[in-house]
Amino acid sequence: MERIASFTVDHNRLCPGLYYSRRDGDIVTFDLRFKKPNTGDLLTNAEMHSTEHLIATLLRNSAHKEAVIYFGPMGCQTGFYFLFDNRLLSCEEAIDLLREVFTQAANYTGEMPGKSPAECGNYINLDLDLAREQCAFYSALIRDWTEADLSYDNG
Repeated sequence: MERIASFTVDHNRLCPGLYYSRRDGDIVTFDLRFKKPNTGDLLTNAEMHSTEHLIATLLRNSAHKEAVIYFGPMGCQTGFYFLFDNRLLSCEEAIDLLREVFTQAANYTGEMPGKSPAECGNYINLDLDLAREQCAFYSALIRDWTEADLSYDNG
């Protein structure tokens, strides 16, 4: 059986950051790594779920919403994937968009998006303060990130 691309990355060397994961036709996948893999230091379920709700909502309400395909958590609990249509958004523009929404999320003062039983099957573990804390960390991490920094070799 063929190994999937993400299993070819040396997770022992991978550090938190923003990485170009793969391209499938016009769809590009970015790997948003928050935690160092293989350390036991994982995002909690509440951190992942809360960050996902906030960032996914901000991405889908951004000026580039038509390019957004998906934003969601990694099963290994060390980060998120962001998929976008490269015909509508370049990699550099995607980095700028992520910078914008993570900064916006770090300073978000509204109600947690989707925090009701009608909107989410696990709304009780959504925590705006946890999401803002994770978003502030990641916003600072990628503040000076450029397209040249997207390589896993930089991690």
